Amino acid sequence: MHARLRNALSAVLVALACLLVPFGALAAWAVHGLGDTGRYLTAVAPLAGDPDVREAVADGVGAGILREAGVGPADEAVAPFVHDAVRSFTRTEAYRTVWDAANRAVHDAVLRALRERHPAGHPVTVDLAPVTARLKDRLARDDVLLADRIPVAHTEVAVVPAEDVAALRTGYRVLDAAAFWLPLTSVVFAVTGICVAARRRRAVAAAGLGTALGGALLVAAVAVGRRLTLADLPAGIHRPAAGAVYDALTATLRTVSWLLLALGLAVACVSWLSGRRPGRRRRASAGPAADPAPEPTRARA
Repeated sequence: MHARLRNALSAVLVALACLLVPFGALAAWAVHGLGDTGRYLTAVAPLAGDPDVREAVADGVGAGILREAGVGPADEAVAPFVHDAVRSFTRTEAYRTVWDAANRAVHDAVLRALRERHPAGHPVTVDLAPVTARLKDRLARDDVLLADRIPVAHTEVAVVPAEDVAALRTGYRVLDAAAFWLPLTSVVFAVTGICVAARRRRAVAAAGLGTALGGALLVAAVAVGRRLTLADLPAGIHRPAAGAVYDALTATLRTVSWLLLALGLAVACVSWLSGRRPGRRRRASAGPAADPAPEPTRARA
């Protein structure tokens, strides 16, 4: 095969491999990070101690207690006491237990809807009555005002609207397949492109730079996604708490993105430095050898 044709084919394969890197990392994070209950709970567990999240929980739970008790949120005689009591509860170990139980219940319900058969036209729901009962019992033991009036009803709380279930299930199946095939295809394309290249060292350097570029684009995508997500939140949502949740869920993706950037730059630098041979450079800088001095001729007799 002609050298130019080999280099062109190598460039196409390496470019495709580098293009698939960020998409493969994104799909793997969605399926194996967010889709795994253990990893999901590990990611959201520290949020129980986040000040912004605790404040949002205190606002929501306090408003719910006042609403169920028939007390207006602007009542200066009751509302501050309830809010302060709930805020104190968010600093206890029992709150962390309730936090983990609620997140596990919601995550399990969503996963069952995405992986198993779910009735068409029905929302994904979860029964939070056991979590509510534990919360009520703990607040009552802490003498929180109006805690005994919190209703514990087995009401199905919708976590995914009915119109979004089909699209989410289809998207999850696509991501599940992409999480396996995209990284594998990227590796095959990169190895093939390096093998067919006439100058393999340059192909390795190009693959490294492309991987670093993919990692940088992924870092930028996570940052842009955060800004867009927070901008699209409906009114009444605690934005600092939502930002903390977004950062916790994307922590692994950000780490992978920076690793791709660092690994790609390292491979490119090593490939470039290995091509700078000292012997070749010394020969090039020595210049052409001087012509030998002509032999003296004998004078004619």
